Amino acid sequence: MKLIKSTVTIGLEKPVKLLHLTDTHIALCDESEDERKQALARRRAESSAAGLRYWEEQTAYAESNCDLIVHTGDLIDFVSKANAAKARELLKDDRIFFIAGNHEYSQYLGEAWEDNAYRMNSYMQMGCGFGVPMFFNSRIVGGVNIVGIDNGYYLFEDWHLQRLKTEVEKGFPVVLAFHDPLFEQSLYDYHFSYFPNEPCTYLVGCDEEHLMRYSEFRAMQQRPNAATLRFIDYVKNEPAIKAILTGHLHFSYESNLTPSLPQFVTGCSCDGIARELTLI
Repeated sequence: MKLIKSTVTIGLEKPVKLLHLTDTHIALCDESEDERKQALARRRAESSAAGLRYWEEQTAYAESNCDLIVHTGDLIDFVSKANAAKARELLKDDRIFFIAGNHEYSQYLGEAWEDNAYRMNSYMQMGCGFGVPMFFNSRIVGGVNIVGIDNGYYLFEDWHLQRLKTEVEKGFPVVLAFHDPLFEQSLYDYHFSYFPNEPCTYLVGCDEEHLMRYSEFRAMQQRPNAATLRFIDYVKNEPAIKAILTGHLHFSYESNLTPSLPQFVTGCSCDGIARELTLI
C-alpha cells in the first residue's frame, strides 16, 4: 500500500482519522453476461485483481489506525451481476462510507451518453444498487459530518444543495466526499501537464474560458449548469465545510479551493494508493 498522510486543523477535541480510498475498479464477470462484457472483464482482469488484493491491506490498516474508510466511487468498473454482488459484499462492512462514481453505472465504458436515465437504468438493473446509499450519504464520526454526493456526471442538482444545507444545520464540521473534483486552477494546470494529450480535465465547474481547451464532446459533457454553479458557490462560502475528498483523476493532488478549504484528490486504490486524512 502507498499511504499518503494529510492533516487538516478544524478545532476538534480529539483527532479523527479517515482512510480515503477511490477508484478500485473491480471488474468481475461470469458467463451469464454477454461476450462484450466478458471481453471487458478479461481486459481489466489484472487491475481488478490488484484492487482486491490491495483492498485487504487497506481495510486491515484502517481497522487498526482509522475511524472510518471513505470511498469516493468507482468501486466497480462496469455493471455486471458479479460486480454488484462483490460491491454489496464489501460494503456490508459498516466501517466503510461510500458514495458512487460514474463507473458504478457504466454498462460498457463510454458506449452511451450518460445521464440520469442511464444512471437509473443501471441502478435498477443492479437491484437498486449496492444496498447502501449511492446518490447522497452522510455519517457523523467523532463529531465530524461526512457528507457524500454523487457528482459522477459532472453536475449537481438543487436537491443536493438542499440536502447539504440540512446537513450543515446539524452543527458539525463537514467533510465532503465526491467522485469528481471541483475546478481549481492549479489542479486544471497540473492535469494537463500530467496528461498532455487528454481532451479535458474531468473537473466540475469549469467556466467557458477553461472549456475552450476541451474537445467539443467533453465540453458538452462537463459544462456546468446553473444548479451546479449554485452548489459550488455555496460550498466555497460555507464555513462549516472544512475539506473535500475526491478521486476520478487517477493521480493524487492537494490544493485549496479557497484559502480555508482544501481539496484532496487521491489516486487509484487498485494501484495501492490510499490517503490517511487526520482531522485535528
